[in-house]
Amino acid sequence: MPRSTPLPIVVLISGSGTNLQAIIDQIQGGQLNAEIKAVISNRPGVKGLQRAKAAGIPARVLDHSQYDSRESFDEALEQLIDSYQPELVILAGFMRILTAPLVEHYQCRMLNIHPSLLPDFRGLNTHQRALDAGRELHGVSVHFVTNELDSGPVVLQAVIEVNGDDTADTLAERIHQQEHIIYPMVIGWFADGRLSCNNNQAILDGQLITTPPKWINQQLRMD
Repeated sequence: MPRSTPLPIVVLISGSGTNLQAIIDQIQGGQLNAEIKAVISNRPGVKGLQRAKAAGIPARVLDHSQYDSRESFDEALEQLIDSYQPELVILAGFMRILTAPLVEHYQCRMLNIHPSLLPDFRGLNTHQRALDAGRELHGVSVHFVTNELDSGPVVLQAVIEVNGDDTADTLAERIHQQEHIIYPMVIGWFADGRLSCNNNQAILDGQLITTPPKWINQQLRMD
């Protein structure tokens, strides 16, 4: 059931914030019933902070280099996030591996987007790894965050064909275009009460997601 009030979210970034901008644009255009309460970056001076400020969103920096351990940084991060009382936390190019206590605190309330068709190519350099493996299809996955890196339940994937002349850079550019479509889409499902998770399984419209739906050629395929 659609919400009567916008879904309060906090977005975590480390860089340019292109997915953040896609979310902002969807909210401002009335397609996404959400409100970004704050944007938090672990790196100062990144473009994503400028995007937040331009949209009138509180932009906060929590510089991880100022903390003596991953645990102390995550404790401070949790306190900062919770001060904005979000119902959903969005990782949008947040280049930090999170500790178990933080992940567990936001269990089923934290989403990430990863540039591969999970479970393939967890971690970094996904586009080159897809090319090296000779894959004909490549893509991007939105998933709930769990303690195991890039292994939480997948909600939605976008799929593209790999062309013979593709490079890691051309794949990255085309994947980014798909990210900007499917990430706001998934956030919208959560905002509308269609999406949840339980016992490390994603649930959409009351059904367990056993095979993630696919966004292919501008169409959503649920089979």
